[in-house]
Amino acid sequence: MGLPQPILTEDEYLTLERASLDRHQFVDGELFAMAGESDAHSDISGNAYASLHLQLRGTPSRARIKDTKVRSGPLPRSPKRSAGLYSYPDIVVICGEPHYLDEHQDVILNPKMIVEVLSPSTEAFDRGRKFKAYRKFNPSLTDYVLISQDSPLIEHFCRETDGRWMHEIHEGMKAVIRIESIECRLAAADVYERIEFESDDEN
Repeated sequence: MGLPQPILTEDEYLTLERASLDRHQFVDGELFAMAGESDAHSDISGNAYASLHLQLRGTPSRARIKDTKVRSGPLPRSPKRSAGLYSYPDIVVICGEPHYLDEHQDVILNPKMIVEVLSPSTEAFDRGRKFKAYRKFNPSLTDYVLISQDSPLIEHFCRETDGRWMHEIHEGMKAVIRIESIECRLAAADVYERIEFESDDEN
């Protein structure tokens, strides 16, 4: 069992992170190093980003990939507080002008859609604590998409106008996910291009 990690404030985290060559998530004062990704993870996230990027051209929305930090935490921000989440989504869609945390313009406050490609080491966190923080602290977020690496399966969580979150599961290479809030679609055939699964029931 490793030694306990020191509890950092948000400002301490940002100072360390901006000077670091590696990426770390900040979860209520603790740092968690971002692990390297598999070839499948890289291809899937790249495919999904390419699809969204093309569809969003000429619209008020834009897609960003991998290195954009999103803050999910109580406001106003206190320099001495350790509560909150700073994450690096695989893909984040922003509509309108980006709202930045500060003059560094490297932390987004107004994500519209977040996409995560699931990994064994992060799936529980992506489904649980991370999604809870997104729902609670990012009122601009309307869509959360989870993409499996192991089989052609995409989950779409959508915030309704009354604040409830609806959950849809799309399976198979013929599935098409429609994201009404940004007028886009994600086709499984595009998302999983070049991906080979151990067992494939869909021909």
